[in-house]
Amino acid sequence: MRGKRKKNYEGHNVWRSYSDMMAGLLLLFVLVMCISFMQAQKNYQERLAEESAHAETTSLLQSQLEEQQALLNEQESELDEQAALLASQQTDLDEQSALVASQQESLDAQSALLAQQEAELEEQQALVASQQAELDEQSALVSSQQAALEEQQLKIEQIIGVKADLIAALKEEFDAQDLVVTIDESDGSIVLDSSVLFGFNEYTLTEEGQTLLGQILPIYCSVLMSDEYYDYLAEIRIDGYTDTTGTYYSNLQLSQSRAFAVAAYLLELGTISSSDLEKLEEKLSVNGHSWADPVYAEDGSVDADASRRVEIKFSLKDEDMINELKEILDESAAATETEETDAASAAEETDASENDSSGEDVAGNENSSDEDIIQVE
Repeated sequence: MRGKRKKNYEGHNVWRSYSDMMAGLLLLFVLVMCISFMQAQKNYQERLAEESAHAETTSLLQSQLEEQQALLNEQESELDEQAALLASQQTDLDEQSALVASQQESLDAQSALLAQQEAELEEQQALVASQQAELDEQSALVSSQQAALEEQQLKIEQIIGVKADLIAALKEEFDAQDLVVTIDESDGSIVLDSSVLFGFNEYTLTEEGQTLLGQILPIYCSVLMSDEYYDYLAEIRIDGYTDTTGTYYSNLQLSQSRAFAVAAYLLELGTISSSDLEKLEEKLSVNGHSWADPVYAEDGSVDADASRRVEIKFSLKDEDMINELKEILDESAAATETEETDAASAAEETDASENDSSGEDVAGNENSSDEDIIQVE
């Protein structure tokens, strides 16, 4: 029994050992399987991570590839545009080359023309030099004429100055005597209304006319025959005028008779010294003009009252000659200026320098009439 138990016990131990071994093996297997699973899990995760990274890398590379493809397409488009532009520029260059060739031909032609013009210019310069010499001669002649003009102008200004001084002296003397007399600014003549001096169609002085003449004539003549002005005095004139009524001859007799009446009253007045009377007789002249110089109203009709008048006038020596001389000098100055202008124009047309000499105008004073009038108010 003890042997049987021992035998059972030993058998039991065997199976127990086998069971333990199998359990150990199973545990080892499970452990191996766990380790393997864990390793597989790890490997799987690493592979997933690698695939994810690879996918991201692939996506990034794809995006970069697409960008590069777009850039390449854009560059190809720009290259096509540049190629077209280059072709256009080549065409323009060909056209410009043809234009340059044409311009070169024109330049050669212009060079030949310029050489011809230079030759013509030399001829024109020679002509200008000749004209300049003539112009210098004319300038010298103008200078000589200008000197003569200035001398004559000085003489004219002297005569005009004497007349202005004489008129001023007449005004001053009448003002000193409290006589209201309007004196013409040009030569100091006076006009007397015939209706005051005479009756209608008569030539005998009225008392009022004698009074008027007694106030005016002595002062007028005394100034004219003073030592300061007598040497310049050429003439004292008494002129009679009528209106346009009646015949010319009858009015001529009437105007002459009235002028004689005024002259006779002046000579017989008795307020003039014998020496001045002799001087007055040398200078005095009397004229009748009939209706030759009527006075017109503003509407153009004849003013009969103003036309019937007696004028007392004076003129200075050489005055008529000087007036004519002034006209001649003015014409001469204008002609000289015209000649110089023509010469300057000719010089400009030949591209020469402008000449410096030019005709100068004679600075003359205003022409004064010998027949100006002073109204007695």
